Amino acid sequence: QVQLVESGGGLVQAGESLRLSCAASGSIDRVYGMGWYRQAPGKERELVATITSDLRTDYADSVKGRFTVSRDNEKKTAFLQMNNVEPEDTAVYYCNAGVRTRGAPAVSAYWGQGTQVTVSS
Repeated sequence: QVQLVESGGGLVQAGESLRLSCAASGSIDRVYGMGWYRQAPGKERELVATITSDLRTDYADSVKGRFTVSRDNEKKTAFLQMNNVEPEDTAVYYCNAGVRTRGAPAVSAYWGQGTQVTVSS
C-alpha cells in the first residue's frame, strides 16, 4: 500500500509565499511522475504542475513564473513552491504520483488527501 501525505497548506495574504510538500511512503519500488492538482469550490480539479523522475517540469499557464515544482527522489518527496500567490490560487491542493509497488508489474496512480490553501486579498 502507498500513502501520499501533503503538508504546508494554510492561510496567506496575496503576494506572499507558501511551500507545499508531498511525501510518498509504503511498499514502493519506484516513484515515477509526480504532480500537483487543485480544486476550488464549485470547480473541477485542475492540473497545476508536474515533474518527471528525471526532473522535467510542466506548469499550468496560470501559475507559470510564480510556482516551482521540485522533488527529492531519494526521499520520495515532491514540493510546490508558491510565490506571489493570488486569491485565485485558493483551493485544495492534491498530490498525485505514479508508483510501482514492490512485486507489482504495473504502475498505479495514487492521490493524497489534499491540503487547503487560502489566499486573502
